[in-house]
Amino acid sequence: MMKFLFSLLFLIPLCFSLNFWLVQFMFFILTLIFMLNFSFNFLFSYISYSLGCDLLSYCLILLSFWVCSLMILASEKIYKTGSYSDLFLFVILILMISLFLTFSSLNFFVFYLFFEISLIPTLILIVGWGYQPERIEAGVYLLFYTLLASLPMMISIFYYYEVYGTLDFYLMVGKLESTLVYLCMNMVFFIKIPMFFVHLWLPKAHVEAPVAGSMILAGIMLKLGGYGLLRVMKLFVELGLKINIFFITISLVGGFFVSLICIRQSDVKSLIAYSSVAHMGLVLGGIMTMNNWGFWGSLTMMLAHGLCSSGLFCLANIAYERVGSRSLYLNKGFLNLMPSMSLWWFLLCSSNMAAPPSLNLFGEIALINSLMSFSWMSMIFLSLISFFSAVYSLFLYSFSQHGSYYSGLYSLYQGVYREYLLLFLHWVPLNLLILKGEYFSIWI
Repeated sequence: MMKFLFSLLFLIPLCFSLNFWLVQFMFFILTLIFMLNFSFNFLFSYISYSLGCDLLSYCLILLSFWVCSLMILASEKIYKTGSYSDLFLFVILILMISLFLTFSSLNFFVFYLFFEISLIPTLILIVGWGYQPERIEAGVYLLFYTLLASLPMMISIFYYYEVYGTLDFYLMVGKLESTLVYLCMNMVFFIKIPMFFVHLWLPKAHVEAPVAGSMILAGIMLKLGGYGLLRVMKLFVELGLKINIFFITISLVGGFFVSLICIRQSDVKSLIAYSSVAHMGLVLGGIMTMNNWGFWGSLTMMLAHGLCSSGLFCLANIAYERVGSRSLYLNKGFLNLMPSMSLWWFLLCSSNMAAPPSLNLFGEIALINSLMSFSWMSMIFLSLISFFSAVYSLFLYSFSQHGSYYSGLYSLYQGVYREYLLLFLHWVPLNLLILKGEYFSIWI
């Protein structure tokens, strides 16, 4: 794992070479090299200097590399306008290094440290390159929601170390039976994923963030919460059987409410952000069931959502760059103006509602299996969430592509090669990965 870390560190001087495309090319090369290192072993592999990865870590590191590469591809406007493009590349690289160390760390405290560090580059992206003055408020929301819960988590990590004398993931076998420690350790993950009731920072941050900020938030930052929960849930097996039902209920009922909120959104980015909350509610429910279907379904859904949601934010940005507004009332009739781009709207909206052959479908089937085996009553809200995910995805597609276009548009240009490549690189992995579904179901 150290060789990849050193490779990322060697990219730092390139950020200030003012060659945007060279850095992007090197990111893609690193992604492909890491992809070739795939191990069929689901135990820890590539262990060096207390870094290593299992299948869960490997998938999320690969997703981080991929999304960070696509972030640079999506942000050509920053390069062309010259708004501190070297600093922008440097921030993305620091973010990638912190995510790499978060997912590959074998020590719980080191994981916590880089989990918090990854917040800072994200905050800089939102505050530095956001579009509206409200980005400051959005940044404060993002920062303080996470920081409020992170201090109790740090204290609970120290408590675990005092009781059991280790913080290495492969030696953490001691069980914790305190509800207070459970809440302290997991609340930061609930906020990050985000769970309903503590999700308000997400739509605010998404709406104010630049396209790269939205992509990294949807693609990776939400997955930090799921990853952390998957790592620590084994410490609370007996306690979880008693109290996880409350969080499953909040996730499913909240997912339904958020789906209704989606249908009433007039802001394209806000609609996609709220749909993320609904999808990650399913993921949280799957993790909380603590069975194999739930764990592997959650991993699959996290990967699928990371690609699909990131692609939708790219589409929203493509529309925003042309119209100058994110309002659905102004972004209408694109089928007349950009017919080629309309295909990508359709493909990504259909993936968002878990239509075959997307990976979202596989993840949703596994999560429905998991939640149904936990309690048959969950079927009520599962069916509502599935139905309304189709409703708001079709609403987003039909409202943006059909209708008479805004009369104030005086010029509009078709998509460029870069944009089609960007959308292609989101959609193809999303729909090809289902052919290798056995990798995500080793235990089942």
